[in-house]
Amino acid sequence: MSASQKLNRAGAPLGAGSPPGPGGRVRSALTLGSVLLGYLIVPMAMSGTSIALPRIAADLGGSGGALQWVVTGYFLAASCLMLVAGSLGDLFGRRRIFAVGAVLYALSTAAAAFAPHVLVLDAARTLSGVGAAGVMAGGGAILGSTFEGPARTRAFAMVGTTVGVGLAFGPTFAGWLVSALGWRAMFGVFAGASVLLVVCTPALRESAAGHRPKVDLPGTVAFVLGIVGLMYGINQVASAGWTSPRVLGFLGAGLLMFVVFVVLERRSTHPVLELALLRGGPFTGWLLAALTTALGTVGVLVYLPTYLQGAGTFSAGDAGTLMLAMTLPVLAVPPLAGKLVNQGMSARLLITLAITLIAVGNAWMTVLAPDSRSVQLIGPLLLIGVGNGLAAALVDAQAMEHVAPERIGMASGLLNTARGGANALVLAVFGAALITLMQSEVGGRERAGRVAAGDLDGGSHAFLAEQYTHAWHVVLWTVAILCLLSGLAIHRLVGSAARNAQRPAGATAVEQE
Repeated sequence: MSASQKLNRAGAPLGAGSPPGPGGRVRSALTLGSVLLGYLIVPMAMSGTSIALPRIAADLGGSGGALQWVVTGYFLAASCLMLVAGSLGDLFGRRRIFAVGAVLYALSTAAAAFAPHVLVLDAARTLSGVGAAGVMAGGGAILGSTFEGPARTRAFAMVGTTVGVGLAFGPTFAGWLVSALGWRAMFGVFAGASVLLVVCTPALRESAAGHRPKVDLPGTVAFVLGIVGLMYGINQVASAGWTSPRVLGFLGAGLLMFVVFVVLERRSTHPVLELALLRGGPFTGWLLAALTTALGTVGVLVYLPTYLQGAGTFSAGDAGTLMLAMTLPVLAVPPLAGKLVNQGMSARLLITLAITLIAVGNAWMTVLAPDSRSVQLIGPLLLIGVGNGLAAALVDAQAMEHVAPERIGMASGLLNTARGGANALVLAVFGAALITLMQSEVGGRERAGRVAAGDLDGGSHAFLAEQYTHAWHVVLWTVAILCLLSGLAIHRLVGSAARNAQRPAGATAVEQE
């Protein structure tokens, strides 16, 4: 009898060991469809909201930090709380956390649609991030506890495709809504879709750990404060520089809180994060793969269009069309990767290939120049996109294979926190690195910041474009080397699964410790 079946008899993961049959298959399909809806809505709203910022500024009069918090507050809240939401799902029920997140997301998004002031909008968007954490972490945990083996691989491959669709088409969809109906209507549409998500929650399978210990409140607070300190500090680097007391203060405080967090988790009998998950082994390898994927993709995805329009001769439409070479593979590749794994291809080989493709794509992208044309850039963008698609299909499904059923929520929350936090940090560091590399040549940090934002006026365009390009090349080579080194570590860590092959079914790195 497997560990998951034992837990089912104890009243825990009700889906993973449910008897086969038409009723079970129908409910599994409803569960998958409902979770995928959440994984479509949340990324779509995440990537699309920035399109509405100019209209919001004109309407509500917000500017600067208050306006940017419409996006930042959402992202920060979601990143901080996904691990917490996942661990709470293990304790109180993953469907319950998913449902609470969906309700909060729907209500706060509706509040955003009617916000009379930018600060009210900021608060509503921050609460939306809290709800998004429940939907993302709860949804991943529900799939992990409902499906096993090949079915789990197929389910998470579909998740990868769905998230890719949301991220890729969120700006387009949001832009159409904002242009046709206004920014309030955009939030209204997302709120309406969230209501549908709430309606679907009764179809989900409920699951939880076999017992309900107390919540690790000190560990939770320390973790959230650590994330906030690091993310806020790094986000200030672009404007203030690495040596700014403000930056160093927040970074130091964030690191200190993580030290406190580790100490608390080691002493806690029921930690919000089981540190044994991070002591090497397959789960650590898959977590590192999620981080490396963010490192190798996010900077190019976000900053390349700005370069193409500022230093190059691309229009906004042409730059957006070119970026499809990177985003479309994320829609097409995950189902293929899931099929290959289910047919016996090594997941270890595929993830190593994925990271290698991302690294080679970044290195190849150093052909980038002010006179670059689409035909020169399609190749590296395709490599990065295919690598990203392979990783999207593999990471969560394979990581869940090395986690005990009672810790699936914690694992899902940790993966989503790592992915979301890495995206935010890579964005901040990538932009700050470009500015730092240019500042001594172009006349100071402020001027470098304008160049990195695509403003090459007020000086010799050719000279500024040359400095901008050089900074890009240095950053791209650095990313490529880091990805290759990380790929070697991932190959070794994921390969340690073979050494555990003789251990009982359901055993995990946590149990083995």
